[in-house]
Amino acid sequence: MNKYELAVVVSAGVDDEQKTAAVDKCKALIERFGGTVTNVDDWGKKKLAYEIEKQTEGFYYFIHFDAEPTAPAEIEHRVRIVDNVIRYLCVRSDEA
Repeated sequence: MNKYELAVVVSAGVDDEQKTAAVDKCKALIERFGGTVTNVDDWGKKKLAYEIEKQTEGFYYFIHFDAEPTAPAEIEHRVRIVDNVIRYLCVRSDEA
């Protein structure tokens, strides 16, 4: 099992229920492909570096999880179509 981090940017134009639903869908996808969520960091609303879908702000979430090496590709493939997620990135966290 490797350690990974999934960064998700949720649209700023949604309410709290929709934000929570988007993050819960991402966590469910991780568990569906054999991963275990260890931590979820909510960074709140931040200004985007550049405009995405005519938006200048988004809610940032960082989901830390453990999974097999094949899981991140499947997770990214499914996160692409989650409602209200405007950007995502899954990276392996190396032990420092």
